[in-house]
Amino acid sequence: VQLQASGGGLVQAGASLRLSCAASGRTFNTYTTGWFRQAPGKERELVARISWSGYNTYYADSVKGRFTISRDNARNTVYLQMNSLKPEDTAVYYCAADNFYSGGYLPRDFGSWGQGTLVTVSS
Repeated sequence: VQLQASGGGLVQAGASLRLSCAASGRTFNTYTTGWFRQAPGKERELVARISWSGYNTYYADSVKGRFTISRDNARNTVYLQMNSLKPEDTAVYYCAADNFYSGGYLPRDFGSWGQGTLVTVSS
């Protein structure tokens, strides 16, 4: 499966952005999908994760209550709605699919990755 992330940009603190992850491949809607981010000098971290059905979601504590992950399997697309953005949310955001069916939360558990989209939040 090939993934393409989009929607990043430069915003002020408190603003909102919606990231999109468009996928090719008929099996995408069977994969748990996640959004990760990586800030300069930091490790890549899982921000949010959604099951193939959309019924089960996970959020990192740092974004809980501000970010919402969703998916539209008919469009082969996963979204990340980011509200009340903070400067510490600045990072490159990547979408990834768990095509290993690992059920994990680490980058190594996700086999397909998009190219990343930069989110910059100014104070």
